[in-house]
Amino acid sequence: MIALRQVSLQRGTQALLEGADLTLHAGHKAGIVGSNGAGKSSLFKLLLGELAPDRGEVEMSGGQRIAHMAQEVEALDRSLLDHVLDGHAELRRAEAALAAAREAGDDHREAELHGVIEALDGYSAPAKAAQLLVGLGFSQGDLERPLSSFSGGWRMRVNLARTLFMPSDLLLLDEPTNHLDLDALLWLEQWLTRYPGTLLLISHDRDFLDAVCDCIVHFDRRALVLYRGNYTTFERTRAEKLALQQAEAAKQQARREEIERFVARFRAKATKARAAQSRLKMLERMGDIAVAHADSPFHFTLPAAEKTSHPLLVLDEARLGYRTGGGEPGVEKVQLDNVRLTLLPGQRIGLLGPNGAGKSTLIKSLIGELPLLAGKRVAGEHLKVGYFAQHQLEGLDLAATPFMHVQRLSPTASDQEIRNFLGGFGFPGDDVFGEVGRFSGGEKARLALALVAWQKPNLLLLDEPTNHLDLEMREALTEALAAFEGTVILVSHDRHLLRATVDEFWRVADHRVEPFDGDLEDYRAWLKARLEGARREARDDKAEQGAPKEDRKASRRAAAELREKLRPLKKQRDRAEQAMEKIQAELAGVEEALGDAELYTDPARKEALTATLARQGELKSRLDDLEAEWLAAEEALETMAAELGG
Repeated sequence: MIALRQVSLQRGTQALLEGADLTLHAGHKAGIVGSNGAGKSSLFKLLLGELAPDRGEVEMSGGQRIAHMAQEVEALDRSLLDHVLDGHAELRRAEAALAAAREAGDDHREAELHGVIEALDGYSAPAKAAQLLVGLGFSQGDLERPLSSFSGGWRMRVNLARTLFMPSDLLLLDEPTNHLDLDALLWLEQWLTRYPGTLLLISHDRDFLDAVCDCIVHFDRRALVLYRGNYTTFERTRAEKLALQQAEAAKQQARREEIERFVARFRAKATKARAAQSRLKMLERMGDIAVAHADSPFHFTLPAAEKTSHPLLVLDEARLGYRTGGGEPGVEKVQLDNVRLTLLPGQRIGLLGPNGAGKSTLIKSLIGELPLLAGKRVAGEHLKVGYFAQHQLEGLDLAATPFMHVQRLSPTASDQEIRNFLGGFGFPGDDVFGEVGRFSGGEKARLALALVAWQKPNLLLLDEPTNHLDLEMREALTEALAAFEGTVILVSHDRHLLRATVDEFWRVADHRVEPFDGDLEDYRAWLKARLEGARREARDDKAEQGAPKEDRKASRRAAAELREKLRPLKKQRDRAEQAMEKIQAELAGVEEALGDAELYTDPARKEALTATLARQGELKSRLDDLEAEWLAAEEALETMAAELGG
């Protein structure tokens, strides 16, 4: 159990909590929500003991193992697999002690430590760690590479895998989806729903919170308010509470009517395609969602260019990718081939596909940032592109202000026009004169989006626009994109944003770009089938290739290591099998005794009947347990043998 009793906490001059109370019982999965700077990360520090409350008490059940994701990776020379395994400190200590016992020739201690490692599931640990890394988007070939060979975003994925691998009763995750694509996010979602401990999750992804959490903790005016149910339930309940406050009623009604008018306009255009129908249902809900966010500081529109072309942009028989090498013409790395597509005014397209399949390459080729390797790119006369990607945050002038950034784009714009515009993106009053170098990631992302919007594009390409944005800003962006009258191409792991803003999907996979006839649930099913097919192919390829070419000494050593890792599981399986045989023999004798008719009719044998029936029940129960134990050991043996090439 976790309990905060009358907790007050202040950071600098800002009061984060004042007399806050909160109780969470074991096994709960709680989403932590609130505006940026409200104190969500500070709550984690309170639970980790890194902060002490100014007043009140923080109580936690004794003996809880806490897993929390580190923000930095120090051991850059370690392989991905070793870094994840290092998260299990107790296992690593046992392995080190085993190596020392071998060195000393202490057979008794060695046998004892094999038992310890077996109890820690240590022999299946490498396979479990590898499964986590692959689930988060790494290939099998990546697992032995050093951390130093990966970018910061990929290192954060490794840190996430390490955190999930740690034995824990309480798991604290702060924005775990920030560096994930949709495929890895779906995998993580499934993993967390099966996590048996208590989970506290800070996230700005409403669908992720809906799928994983059974309660929501809301930072509301320096208090902690617990809502039962997922994020959608929280939003609806909070909207009902706000509706009771007369001061908010007019604002809420105006927002509801605005969304309802938009839905009515869109309904006339909606096709029967599943993605479009999914979007229409999403928009019908947005009136209620708007009420829950009526007090949001963000509200803006995305104006489109007055002129447009038909078509806006065409790629014909295009080959997309990169040229490498110093010579001419260089070496081509082709990601997408024979791409034929036509972008028309008003299209709203979501790009789906596995990580690394070429979604970002397609976007860069569409805007002309990446030259085609072959084929044609034909732009319409009035094409005006707006492009947002994470690397654009790095291109902001850190010494300038938001006001200066907009003014450079439009020197003749009035000061008041610029200030009004930036206010909708969360830069009210003199905040427009704040130095960008002091901004958080979320503030920089809002400014980069504002600069795209200011230029009034008729083709808007967004590559993961919600990273670093909080829930209120995400909702404002969703509403603005839903009402945008230009053409949209969107890559995002935020399913709420995709459902509300696109009405068709393109699938980028296997070097092709093609329409995907389905919605996000269909894509989930396609992705699952694809992964299962890839695993089958990998197993078949491995079987065809036969044993690796290596010298006999190395082969014998590998075989010995494999036998050592499999030995504990084989012993467990054999023990269960032997015990099952004994139980079955005894059970046969008991059931033979129960076949004696006099046992039921002779009053003098009533106690014997009762005892025999009780023994039959005990034996059957014990047999069920042993069968489950045998089956688990057998399945673990098969899994490990496959992982280790056996």
